[in-house]
Amino acid sequence: MPQPRQTPTVIVTRELADTVMDRLEALFDTRNNRGDTVMSRAALAAAMAECDVLVPTVTDDIDAALIAGAGPRLKLIANYGAGVNHIALQAARARGIIVTNTPGVLTEDTADVAMALIVSVPRRLAEGEKLVREGAWHGWSPGGMLGHRIGGKALGIVGMGRIGQAVARRARAFGLAIHYHNRRRLPAVLEDELAATYHADLDAMLGAIDILSIHTPLNADSRDLIDRRRIGLMRRHVHVINTSRGGILDEVALVDALEAGQLAGAGLDVWEHEPRIDPRLLALPNVVMTPHMGSATFEGRRASGERVIQNIRMWADGHRPPDQVLDGWA
Repeated sequence: MPQPRQTPTVIVTRELADTVMDRLEALFDTRNNRGDTVMSRAALAAAMAECDVLVPTVTDDIDAALIAGAGPRLKLIANYGAGVNHIALQAARARGIIVTNTPGVLTEDTADVAMALIVSVPRRLAEGEKLVREGAWHGWSPGGMLGHRIGGKALGIVGMGRIGQAVARRARAFGLAIHYHNRRRLPAVLEDELAATYHADLDAMLGAIDILSIHTPLNADSRDLIDRRRIGLMRRHVHVINTSRGGILDEVALVDALEAGQLAGAGLDVWEHEPRIDPRLLALPNVVMTPHMGSATFEGRRASGERVIQNIRMWADGHRPPDQVLDGWA
């Protein structure tokens, strides 16, 4: 039977909720980053050389070189967040380092922001808000701030996992027809519940929808999944929404298409090189941009911290952590 480990040394790379940091310090030998300055590569390397457990976030690039240089004590990377594209999973596996994440706890929060963008981009809500703030609105007129109705339109969802399904449920309430593309088709009972139409061919779906919402994880298969060619398959009135990861959508091709009028607009919560944003995007009035805040709720942040703690405790007690990442560890 696995034996419990001694109290592990835990290093947390970013400032978390106070309640989460307090619990981490009460349970483990924890070094929290209460100043919330992003750790440099050198600081990450130093931390990985002396801890048993590293708690990184999406802003930390834990690549193969860092993992190769980690100390022999590092046995668990307990990621704070669901996405793990910033961690070299195969390199971690080769070193015998377990990687965990926090799936599910941010589903509803992210789906809320995706739905907000689905509504706000066609209805030009950000443009209207700016008009009022700048004092440039001079009253109602029949042709003022015309946008597009979303009821009756076709929403295409790329990635029908937890978040994609949560978006589909919200979108149905707004009268959108649900279409989706996924690696695996959903069970018939779930398709019926969501009134969702499956497309095995992503290209065919892109030519048949009015709004595209991206919800697939970023990995080797999905990087630049929506590239210049696929953007060209969409009709000119289509709006593109991305609340997943910036690398899934070819940002340069997107901007080119928006500037050329080949797409109607976009709603973006993530970017390929965030926090840097292409200046051309900032100049486009038909793009609604939010600062990677899809999961930014007090409740979601606390829940993510609790999942991190649960994974560390299970590992420290000699058990397999409940959220060990296995997918892609070929």
